[in-house]
Amino acid sequence: MPPSPVNTTSQLKRLRELMASPSYNISAYVVPSEDAHQSEYVAACDMRRAFISGFDGSAGCAVITADKAAMFTDGRYFLQARAQMDDNWVLMKRGVPGVPSWQEYLEKNLPAGSRVGIDPTLLSASEGEKIRQALNSRDGGDLVGIEQNLVDIVWGDSRPKRPRDQVFILDTKFTGEAYRDKITRVRESLETAEAAGLVVSALDEIAWLFNLRGSDISYNPVFFAYALVTRSEVTLYIDDTKIDDEVREHLHGVSIRPYNAIFGELAALSSSLVQSKQRLLAGSSVSWALAKALGTDNLVIDKSPITMLKALKNEVELEGMRQCHIRDGAAMAKYFGWLENEMLFNGGHQRLSEVDVADKLEQFRREQKHCVGLSFNTISSVGANGAIIHYSPQRGSDALLDMNQMYLCDSGGQYYDGTTDVTRTYHFGTPTAWQRECFTRVLKGHIALDRAVFPSKTTGYALDPLARLPLWQLGLDYRHGTGHGVGSFLNVHEGPQGIGMRDGYLSCGLQHGMTITNEPGYYEDGAFGIRIENTCLVVKADTKYDYTGGAGYLRFEAVTMVPIQKKLVQAGLLTVEERQWLDQYHASVWEKVSPLLEEGSHGYEWLKRETSPL
Repeated sequence: MPPSPVNTTSQLKRLRELMASPSYNISAYVVPSEDAHQSEYVAACDMRRAFISGFDGSAGCAVITADKAAMFTDGRYFLQARAQMDDNWVLMKRGVPGVPSWQEYLEKNLPAGSRVGIDPTLLSASEGEKIRQALNSRDGGDLVGIEQNLVDIVWGDSRPKRPRDQVFILDTKFTGEAYRDKITRVRESLETAEAAGLVVSALDEIAWLFNLRGSDISYNPVFFAYALVTRSEVTLYIDDTKIDDEVREHLHGVSIRPYNAIFGELAALSSSLVQSKQRLLAGSSVSWALAKALGTDNLVIDKSPITMLKALKNEVELEGMRQCHIRDGAAMAKYFGWLENEMLFNGGHQRLSEVDVADKLEQFRREQKHCVGLSFNTISSVGANGAIIHYSPQRGSDALLDMNQMYLCDSGGQYYDGTTDVTRTYHFGTPTAWQRECFTRVLKGHIALDRAVFPSKTTGYALDPLARLPLWQLGLDYRHGTGHGVGSFLNVHEGPQGIGMRDGYLSCGLQHGMTITNEPGYYEDGAFGIRIENTCLVVKADTKYDYTGGAGYLRFEAVTMVPIQKKLVQAGLLTVEERQWLDQYHASVWEKVSPLLEEGSHGYEWLKRETSPL
């Protein structure tokens, strides 16, 4: 059963009253998805776009005017957004020809001279300046930073409280490097960039830098903080109550300041930067509010050096990713062994719901060594729900599992030694010939990408067609990227690397030590969804020659250890090499995962059968 639309009439009415009031006097108000740190996933207190619109997907931007409410989101969420939003909203399908971006919408649809309001902490500095200049050019229009978030006013006392959970230390046996050594490397980058310091606002960068983790955002082991690293000092801006004596000792030599103090302290620093003719460096996630506090002339906005330092995993982190995926594979084998038994022999057909089985998978994961929890809300989807790319089942409206329909499960775990992300598509009954052909073409694309050997720093943009070609040959495709980076006990989505057709992937070549997912798919609206996803390491390839002149070649090492259902494979569509790949992959899964399972158990027997040769 699809989610029901949320009635947003009252909250939109109140928001428009505020917009029209003399205190604000704005023609439009923008409500982004992000928090003050430009996070993809946000805490409940920062889910403003979901509150005002009803749509709770991870990507989207709402624009509200006096008589219209428009939601801009990408192809992953077209179905979900339409199902969750009521008739007050117009869905703007980003990426579809003729559909403007929300920034273009503001420029083209508002009268000249319009004032557009936004919370300046929720917009990146570069985007804020770009929009402000575009509006200024239209007869004095303007982008207005409104410090008191208007959605928060409408939300009132019902808005969830900001998390105040404790942060904790992640031991160097998992990180492979002391945080002081990381700071040394950051300072070396500052020397190269001729910058006086670095403003750090991305939460995963702060957690990585200090070897700390938290739980302020569900599924993401991060905490609310800012940091400032200069040539001689390091300051962490964080709620003092989140730090205990052990963490204070760990941070010896680091100045601890209140979370919001960074705004005033950057403003105070601006005059000395002008006098010394120096500037601070900040990553692209720095907010418009932070940039305005410091003064844009005192700031260089570029890629944060931490972004790449974090993306290039050391050998301890790479081995941690291998090991946590083996344990994760054991949890998945227990799960699918249990689920198959329930469906075929214990009345699970039309009895177990999508949430029921997702909860069971979480139980199996949490039994594994070093498991802290999930890396995102499990996408447990049956039949038509599988075509909703980032579907999130809710108890009460979730569908019942059906032996006659496809089942797509996209899930992952957070472990002290790594983060996992895996998708498998199964059918517990008899799949149709069309479903098997679609599945096999997705598998062919997955294999083609996995087998690729390519020069170091080849972009994911260039590799993306390998995964799509078998679908393109039939006139099919999918509306999402083919791969994203994965953190090391950090965010499940990590940049700057990725595989897909985004322009941003043109500027980041793949390097040894990166992580990346391989996840082509195919989706038929109202029918089924297919996705096959492995998490991979980018590692050096042993080639006979080296035409690169020393840069070398790379390949992918799949660390996900979960069988791909052979029932859904049309063997006749596979080449000899593709069949060999599947058999070799399954042999590796059996060798690594079976020792963690009890011989004769449902999971053991399921794994044994599913990893046998095609």
